Amino acid sequence: MSPRVVAPEVPTTVLPPTERAPAAARRFVTEHLRGWGIADLADALVIVSELVTNALRHGHGQIIVRLLRDERDGRPVIEVWDDGDGRPEVQPEDHTAETGRGLLMVSLLATAWGTRPLLENGKATWAKC
Repeated sequence: MSPRVVAPEVPTTVLPPTERAPAAARRFVTEHLRGWGIADLADALVIVSELVTNALRHGHGQIIVRLLRDERDGRPVIEVWDDGDGRPEVQPEDHTAETGRGLLMVSLLATAWGTRPLLENGKATWAKC
């Protein structure tokens, strides 16, 4: 179940699909979560890095990162939008693989996560920190 979010003014950034996108997303999240008074950023930074990397590798077009707050408990919710058709899936743990662990890490760090289709095309993958 998606979190109920408060979104009067939703911090949003649009990133070009380049190798620099994860770092730009981390800076964006750091700035806004600190502004919300959230000091422990470690999980949120891993989560946004993995979601943006997934959008970069498997999606298409620009990557949109949005920050919302769950109205029930005030916890941040990170959304990453891309124009890709596929739906992210947690891959089985494979200690020999060099890639494919991102969503597994997201599923372990987030209190909840999921994906939903966008009306315009593509998908939004979200994670509550």
